[in-house]
Amino acid sequence: MRTILDHLDAVDPALFVVDVSAEIALLARIASVPAIGIRMHGNRGDAAHLAGYRACVGLLAPFDEALEQPETPDWIRAMTHYAGGLCTAQDVVPGKAEARAMLGLSPDREIVVVLTGGGGAGTPYAPLTMAARALPETDWLVLGPVQREGHETDFGNLHLRGWVATITAYIAAADVVVASSGDTIVHEIARVGRPYVCAPEWRYFDEQMRKGERLAELGAAILVSSWPGASTPWRGLLDAAKALDPAALASLHTPTAAASAANYLDRLATSLWTR
Repeated sequence: MRTILDHLDAVDPALFVVDVSAEIALLARIASVPAIGIRMHGNRGDAAHLAGYRACVGLLAPFDEALEQPETPDWIRAMTHYAGGLCTAQDVVPGKAEARAMLGLSPDREIVVVLTGGGGAGTPYAPLTMAARALPETDWLVLGPVQREGHETDFGNLHLRGWVATITAYIAAADVVVASSGDTIVHEIARVGRPYVCAPEWRYFDEQMRKGERLAELGAAILVSSWPGASTPWRGLLDAAKALDPAALASLHTPTAAASAANYLDRLATSLWTR
């Protein structure tokens, strides 16, 4: 806290953008530094989170207002600027055939891309072996880290690619994407517009599960609350995802979201200090 206060003294900011932390938002309020709180999903109606929101001069949601949780109080909604689906990816989205050619993948086989980022322990590997055994004519490409139990059986149609630089191409090459529900992943899938099976990772305050519930309610994804422990559900999950209206997920990505967020911060900083 002392280090943060010294830094705020040194730079004398017009605004302090606080990534979720209620404690830092309250510190900013005590220090008379106007703070913007970043909104995230989850069960955040406890006294500490609400105090952190109230301490801010505004709130920024890097997601579409359609993803807002229904129980969110009106005063929080009124404080929130919904920037839309914010995505860091900038590369051109190829067509499915082009993406497969780029990656050296079969033009004909069904391809499922399984994706997670670095925020957790990784995708559980054991359920994926069940999926690969259940659907041997499907290629399962796993991006990012995996979490092993140590007793899994490997299958020839289950490919661990690890960290890749061409995530947009992999998503574009897929028939279905199976992924967690972190903000970046959701919007990268929405940007490409592929059928989505949402498998939330454990997070504090049920952040990913609550977001997954909203995606399912909007018809943007098929939600699995836990990884299937048997081979039988996998075909049904993939077919259910393919049956969704792709426009429901695609509408959650906003190409201008970064500019919207930046303009909001700029306008607020200007208005606060020119009153």
